[in-house]
Amino acid sequence: MLTKDFEVYDARFVGLVFGNVHVDKLYTGCRWAEGPAYFPAHRYLVWSDIPNDRMLRWDETDGSVSVFRQPAENSNGNTVDRQGRLITCHHRARQVVRTEHDGSRTVLASHWRGLRLNSPNDVVERSDGSLWFTDPSYGIDFDYEGDAAPSEIGACHVYRIDPGTLEVHAVATDFAKPNGLAFSPDERFLYIADTGFSHGPQYPRHIRRLRVEGGTLLDSEVFATCDVGMFDGLRVDRHGNVWTSAGDGVRCYAPDGTLIGLVRIPEVVANCCFGGIKRNRLFICGTTSLYAVYLNTAGI
Repeated sequence: MLTKDFEVYDARFVGLVFGNVHVDKLYTGCRWAEGPAYFPAHRYLVWSDIPNDRMLRWDETDGSVSVFRQPAENSNGNTVDRQGRLITCHHRARQVVRTEHDGSRTVLASHWRGLRLNSPNDVVERSDGSLWFTDPSYGIDFDYEGDAAPSEIGACHVYRIDPGTLEVHAVATDFAKPNGLAFSPDERFLYIADTGFSHGPQYPRHIRRLRVEGGTLLDSEVFATCDVGMFDGLRVDRHGNVWTSAGDGVRCYAPDGTLIGLVRIPEVVANCCFGGIKRNRLFICGTTSLYAVYLNTAGI
């Protein structure tokens, strides 16, 4: 029997969850938890606490939590590349930065066409080594999650970093506030959340699906629209289901866009990622706390 932590809207969701499994609270004490990234080689998870200007680390071997980096330039989204290096989006520095194996840090993106980025938000890697990131204005809108400043670009875009030259290319320029993003299992599509609703009801609060053609994006379509809060960070499992943050927890959408289930979280969720030894544990950043739940599916 499923616990009260799950809500089923479609029979397909039943096959993705386990009976008698509960959501675990692993840590609390954040102001706005974001950007979880799991390191399988070391069995720990790193995530951001943006207003507190720190990154935290949860150790899977003993459940301990420690400060990974502070100050952290108001870090937001994180990912682990295919060489096991940490890639981080920083609001205050307005950069995308890679932490190398020796601990040194390499700035991968800071400008586009000679203009400073707004405040990189979330980032994912494609199998060709390219990095794709979103650049809304949240880190420069107020002093709470960065440093208030005018946008030099004057708009919020989605970008691609070339793996060879590190050139930054705009791949989508028609978003209000591009936010979380993730590739489909075959990398034919890129899902991108638009949280423009945060700046007025006339703006979107949906996820769009765009077809990937080389280093470009085509055929944009609305994949799902949020009716409780807003979508933010999202991940895709090996079956192509989209697991996305929302105001009522983590929602699960089938590849055809049907909302099939919900993982209930008692706080507004900002982001999530798959991890654990079998990549079948969903780690969830919910405002003040870090949560996790085992699923009958796994991340890509």
